[in-house]
Amino acid sequence: MMKGINRSITGFSLLVLVGASYPVPTTAQTPLAQPNPSQQEVGSPKPNNVEKEESAYTLGAGDVLKIDSYDTPELVLEARYPVLPDGSINLPWVKSVDVKGLTLREASERLEAKYGAYINEPRVTVSLIAARTLKVGVIGEVTRPGSYIITSNLVSSAAVSTTNAAQTGLNGQQQGGNESGSQWPTVSKAIQAAGGITEQADIRQIQIRRPQGAGREETRTIDLWKFLSAGDLTQDIQVRDGDTLVIPKATQIDTTEALQIANSNFSPDAIRVNVVGEVTTPGAVAVKPNTTLNQAILAAGGFRNGRARKDVELIRLNPNGTVDRRTIAIDFSKKLDEKDNPPLRNNDVVVVNRNGIAKIGDTVGTVLGPLGGVLGLFTIFR
Repeated sequence: MMKGINRSITGFSLLVLVGASYPVPTTAQTPLAQPNPSQQEVGSPKPNNVEKEESAYTLGAGDVLKIDSYDTPELVLEARYPVLPDGSINLPWVKSVDVKGLTLREASERLEAKYGAYINEPRVTVSLIAARTLKVGVIGEVTRPGSYIITSNLVSSAAVSTTNAAQTGLNGQQQGGNESGSQWPTVSKAIQAAGGITEQADIRQIQIRRPQGAGREETRTIDLWKFLSAGDLTQDIQVRDGDTLVIPKATQIDTTEALQIANSNFSPDAIRVNVVGEVTTPGAVAVKPNTTLNQAILAAGGFRNGRARKDVELIRLNPNGTVDRRTIAIDFSKKLDEKDNPPLRNNDVVVVNRNGIAKIGDTVGTVLGPLGGVLGLFTIFR
């Protein structure tokens, strides 16, 4: 039996060896067909290596640019090129080039494409020497809502290049900066231009609305309290031309936070409060935002000795035209408290009335005033 199996295996091995000794017929291989561009799958565009960052700074009329072209001594460029009111710049050879709405990188690519007709593989970079003024709207709980022109402190000695532009977009990420320390205008600077926030501003829910073209708008909510309390600079983002800042009204005010906010640079330097009646120096006094009622009375010199009542009237004109009138008992040992020692707002009126003794004394003085004159004359002629 084993011998039979050995013979079969030996015979099979011989057949394999014989087959391997003869060439096997082959056919020519047909190369794989390359895909036709027109037959490629719709909806799978070629990826763009340089995607436009919507939050990056875009050029516009008033910007001043520096154009550099490498290894092209025959192309003589000036030191500065202003962006004209129509959004274009005038350059040698290529004449007028529209750069409005382009980022610095996109402007470089456009100029490389233009100069490609004259130069083999041109290398062009665009740098920002001076940024244009920005028109920004600030509405809501600020002292003077409206539209403001804000300038940047970026100067020609610190040009911002294609790869060095200081850009913090609505995504809150820093996208580069220049070594000179120059800064783009930020949310806090725009609020300062509008006179600072009011005492009722909600700095945790500030909205920045940024136009994106074609009727689109990008909106982000920032929290300046994080910036103020924890130093989170990503909250104080840079503003762009056409931005609108919306500062909402707070539904609840934390008195501890209010004092810290009052000392910030996005609060007004001072508010005006009128303290009238039985105080040493009645009239308008300038005090810091969120100054308490007690502090305002002391700023007016305090109560007149023996004449003032220990409760005062606080009169407040609301934005909707209504008037609030409260009577508050004064206790100078009280800390900031909405009920007993409230923070004051701009144009509040504090009325310190006379006490009963002062009223009686003034009445007696009024009655005896003419009689005192007669008695004086009688004394002279005695």
